[in-house]
Amino acid sequence: MMEPRISLVTLGVDDLDRAVAFYRALGWPAPERPDTEVAFFQAGGMVFALWTGVQGRGAPGVELAYNVRAPEDVAPVLEAAVAAGGSLVRPAERAEWGGTSGAFADPDGYVWEVAHNPDWTIGGDGAVRM
Repeated sequence: MMEPRISLVTLGVDDLDRAVAFYRALGWPAPERPDTEVAFFQAGGMVFALWTGVQGRGAPGVELAYNVRAPEDVAPVLEAAVAAGGSLVRPAERAEWGGTSGAFADPDGYVWEVAHNPDWTIGGDGAVRM
């Protein structure tokens, strides 16, 4: 049986140094860089990778998500992403499902939703629980 978890998410990037600098500017720790083509970030219980060797740009309609602990935390994350070189996709606003949501795109065009869901909790380790 397959355990219900995701171990690794890899994004293909055009410029690894630029991509690493963007995520570092958002507060991510220094990644492991075993060579000049890949960077691995520890992201809670999983690994987030940026890799110049990945072909393509993911499946249409896919968004990554970053959940925050309070509704007022959404806009500052979006602002930090724009200041770091990303672009605003959707401003922070109250969502029809009762939370607060907005989105940014990183320099390679990957879209990240930033959301607060009042029905979910975020533990001290960053794990989200429904």
